[in-house]
Amino acid sequence: MQILAPAKINLSLRILNRRPDGFHEIETVISPISLADKIDVEKQNRWIDFSCDDPTVPTGDDNLVVRVAKLFFEQTKIKSGASIRLKKKIPHGAGLGGGSSDAAAILHALNQLFETKLSREELSKLGSAIGSDVSFFLFDSAAVCTGRGEVVKSASLKKKLSILLLKPAFSVSSAWAYSRWQDSKEISGVFYQPQNFDGRSFVNDLERPVFEKFVFLAELKRWLLKQPEVGAALMSGSGSTVFAVLREKVDVRLLAKRAREELDRELWTCACETR
Repeated sequence: MQILAPAKINLSLRILNRRPDGFHEIETVISPISLADKIDVEKQNRWIDFSCDDPTVPTGDDNLVVRVAKLFFEQTKIKSGASIRLKKKIPHGAGLGGGSSDAAAILHALNQLFETKLSREELSKLGSAIGSDVSFFLFDSAAVCTGRGEVVKSASLKKKLSILLLKPAFSVSSAWAYSRWQDSKEISGVFYQPQNFDGRSFVNDLERPVFEKFVFLAELKRWLLKQPEVGAALMSGSGSTVFAVLREKVDVRLLAKRAREELDRELWTCACETR
């Protein structure tokens, strides 16, 4: 069985407070996008065999795919295993939810392969034990997520948004970004307030701590907002991807080329759209 695991972007991310359990209470609007990993899954006896074509992705027990597969077999008490082959398209540590999406896709696949008939709510409970974003990816639609991100309410976008993703070579740790949120300060000259474009409001409270340390991301957002093709620009999740919401009839290749020439020749870019 081959399945797709889509990436996501946070159209808005508000941090409400820090919870007694150490997590943060958030409210975020998330949309899946057309960029996706590919995963091949097959039944096999007794063990989980996981491999990935990206050597930077860990393949041991700390990988979300391996953890969620083990949890599935433990909870269902199925004495079997699976062969999992991951073809990575979503960058690691990019704020695009690649690991969580892979984990959700594996839950879907194992539920089908072993005919366990677990409901989406049951799968969501398993997934949220692994990562806050896993529950979102089980819904396969845009959603408003609250709690620490695991409380998901489906939503719909009025129309698809044309998106350009831009990511430098470095990554940002989500745990680090959240831990610095409360004491961080804004950088002068960077626009942090909500941006209204195409009927939506774009804002991310994690830009403040992340931009304070990773100044290039602040410069990237500032540069994008000056480009005539761009209606809004925002960091996704905790970064390090910044995305541009594009106006109509834009040559996205020219914009991506200009970004690499003027900012960073090693910049990873990807044209995609919301789903």
